[in-house]
Amino acid sequence: MTDSDKRPLAVFDLDNTLADTGHRQHFLEARPRNWAGFFAAAPADPSLAEGVALAVESARECEVVYLTGRPERCRRDTLDWLAAHGLPEGPVHMRGNADRRPARFTKLEILRGLAQDRDIRFLVDDDALVCDDAERAGFAVVRARWAARSEALEEAQEREGRT
Repeated sequence: MTDSDKRPLAVFDLDNTLADTGHRQHFLEARPRNWAGFFAAAPADPSLAEGVALAVESARECEVVYLTGRPERCRRDTLDWLAAHGLPEGPVHMRGNADRRPARFTKLEILRGLAQDRDIRFLVDDDALVCDDAERAGFAVVRARWAARSEALEEAQEREGRT
């Protein structure tokens, strides 16, 4: 199989795209933010039906890839969560444990790397800044607007580079 024969990629964010983080937002509203608590609570995230349905549907024509701002130390919990919620198998790209760049930078860097040898059908993400930058870079974007908006999470994604 040559690279041109490979199925296109459908790239999915996790938090507030596939996983509902509402129950753990309180960890980000406190000062200082409780990152250990925020990530420790992730295995209890309910799934977001709209995002899961889109991922399952996308798997019919695309290889599903997950692109998250979660740190690498959360890999086992993340893989277990994806499997428990019936999401398609696929590679999971996570930020390094010490990487504090805003999600829009880390995710765009990974998207560009993926696009070097694969067609990216679309990115699905809830972070408006990630979506804006991806669109400016020429990627098709589906804006995940089905989760409740969280100012604390948005600030964390942009200013603190934690998710």
